[in-house]
Amino acid sequence: MAYETEKQNAAAAAMEFVEDGMTIGLGTGSTAKYFVELLADEIADGLIVRCIETSVQTRDLARSLGVPLIPFEQVDRIHLTVDGADEAGPGGVLIKGGGAALLREKIIANASDHMVVIADPTKDVLAIGAFPLPVEVTPFGYTITAKKVHDALVAAGVERPRVELRKAPRSAELLVTDGGNYILDCHCGLIPDPPKAAAFLSDVPGVVEHGLFIGIARTVIFGTETGARIIEY
Repeated sequence: MAYETEKQNAAAAAMEFVEDGMTIGLGTGSTAKYFVELLADEIADGLIVRCIETSVQTRDLARSLGVPLIPFEQVDRIHLTVDGADEAGPGGVLIKGGGAALLREKIIANASDHMVVIADPTKDVLAIGAFPLPVEVTPFGYTITAKKVHDALVAAGVERPRVELRKAPRSAELLVTDGGNYILDCHCGLIPDPPKAAAFLSDVPGVVEHGLFIGIARTVIFGTETGARIIEY
C-alpha cells in the first residue's frame, strides 16, 4: 500500500517520546495503528504504561495486542497522545476526523500534556481545506444544523462549501459515530482562516465537535522513506 513505510517510520519516531510509567492516548487510523503495534512490542519487552483509546477500533486493536487500557474516568493525567491527521498545515493546524473519531480524539488530545501527530508526507499541506472537514452533529435537527454549518463556513470566508452527510462504509445508511452522532463532511477546498471557522462552527447549536485541531499539537512527525521529519511547536 502507498506510503506504508513512511507511516511506519513516523510511528517509530513517535516512540522516542514514550517513557516508562506514562499514561498514553492512542489515536485512530492507519498511521496510529503502527504506533499501537510498536507500543505493544515494547510492552511485551517490559515497558510499563497505561493507555486510553480514542475509538472502538483502537480499543479492539489494543486489546488484541495486550496493550493495557484504562477507563477515561480513572485518569487524572494524560502524559502523551499519539494520533494521525488528515491534513497538517502551518502552525500545527490539523484537520482530523476522517475515521469519524474526532470527538474522542479531541477530548483526549486536549487533555494531554503533549500531543504528537504522526503522518505520511501527503498530509503535509501549505493551507488546509482540500480534505473534507468533518463536523460531528446530533441526529436531532441535523438537516437544519447542516444548513447552519454551511452558513458558518461561508461567514468564515470559505467559498462555496458543500456539506454532505457521511454514509457508513459499503452501506446506504448514515454513519453513526461511537458517540451516537452523525458526521457532516464539509468540502471547502480552502479554509482561509481556520481559527475563525473553528469559532463559527462551535457556535452552531447541534454541532458536537469539528475536526479543526488548533493549538493542540506540539509535535508533528512526517515519515519519510528513510526516517522522519520532526516539527516542534
